[in-house]
Amino acid sequence: MPEPRLSAHFAARRPSVIRAAQIAFAERTDGVAALNVAIGNVSLPMHPAMQARLRTLGEAPSPFAQGAVKYTATVGLPETNQAFRNVIAASGFATDGLFTQITDGGSQAMELVIVGCCGPAGSDERPLLLIDAAYTNYKAFAERLGRRTVSITRTMGEDGRFSLPSLAEIEAVIVRHRPGAMVVIPYDNPTGHFYDRQAMAGLARLCVDHGMWLISDEAYRELHYVDAPATSVWGLDEAEVPGITGRRISIETASKVWNACGLRIGALVTDSGEFHARAVAENTAALCPNTIGQWIFGALAHEDHAALQQWFARQRAYYRGMLHNLTDRLRALLPGVIVSSPDASIYSVVDVRNLVSADFDALAFVLGCARQGRVDTATGPMTLLTAPMAGFYSVPAGAPNPGRTQMRIAYVEPPGTMAQVPDLFAALLKDHVGA
Repeated sequence: MPEPRLSAHFAARRPSVIRAAQIAFAERTDGVAALNVAIGNVSLPMHPAMQARLRTLGEAPSPFAQGAVKYTATVGLPETNQAFRNVIAASGFATDGLFTQITDGGSQAMELVIVGCCGPAGSDERPLLLIDAAYTNYKAFAERLGRRTVSITRTMGEDGRFSLPSLAEIEAVIVRHRPGAMVVIPYDNPTGHFYDRQAMAGLARLCVDHGMWLISDEAYRELHYVDAPATSVWGLDEAEVPGITGRRISIETASKVWNACGLRIGALVTDSGEFHARAVAENTAALCPNTIGQWIFGALAHEDHAALQQWFARQRAYYRGMLHNLTDRLRALLPGVIVSSPDASIYSVVDVRNLVSADFDALAFVLGCARQGRVDTATGPMTLLTAPMAGFYSVPAGAPNPGRTQMRIAYVEPPGTMAQVPDLFAALLKDHVGA
């Protein structure tokens, strides 16, 4: 009797690098606790207006007061769509002419833009252009959907700053591979790189010149720690980038700035009416986004911009201190370590290339920490879970991967807990390399 077979895609599938440590640690039974900074699972409370709706889900005027939870339209509730336009406007960007649809987290929006902007293998192949190191889920979703990715690679200098290749070098990649869209993360995950308006405009001009969509993943909009105004694809205009109108897309989410990772509410925003209509049509197969999550996030439709700006400022102040403290402490404990410049988002990349031998592998280190790492602390034995960076890069077979010596740290625990990360990391690294 023949056995059923997995598809080739499933048979080759491995956990995402941002979940690998957590999965490995779950197998331990020795009583060691883990500090998990491998994934951006924010532990802060949601915005107060969202909390108020959470606490009163079963009371009028909640639509769930009678216990029924019905589908919404595929495009999402009008109020929730308005909430996303309101938070974009609160950052100072015009929302006239924008089309919005609600999605199950930013992740579903990512899948929709990949399938909508990029063609599969064949005569209409148009890959997705990523800027490495790139958020690993873009590659995972592209593989799932049968779309190819191509990339340009940033270089991490000894000062921790990631630098883009020249526009001419990027254009050469575009000419060679004919991508359908370029993904930019202005407040970058995983690198903490901040794209100012000038950088965004330069990349946007390439998209116009080569008939590409510009996809701006704005999950961390307003989380920047440099003296510069907020950046957004919606801050670009025809005077600065002629022809940009009608080819812009942003991916929005409740997860990070609004501290609601588990709510699984996102949005796909575009200034192309045709793309919007097709994206909604494509998503009718998924019926609708999370109805309860939509209602909770919809509270932000009624918040004034001054109050939202105060919220942004508090979020920035919270993360800025932790980013700088961790960076300084790691550099003090491990002379020669490279820590990414804390300019934006909620992540640091730690590169140990100056401290380890040529055969060091970040994945092996991360899994070793998860499976048997142990540091005795005042509160008991602990280990640290981080994300190996090799999975954030796309490199040709046989070529060196810059992520081989790099790990990503997410600032998702309270400051007192995050303060333990440098000491845990240093102790575990020294134990791993035998220092």
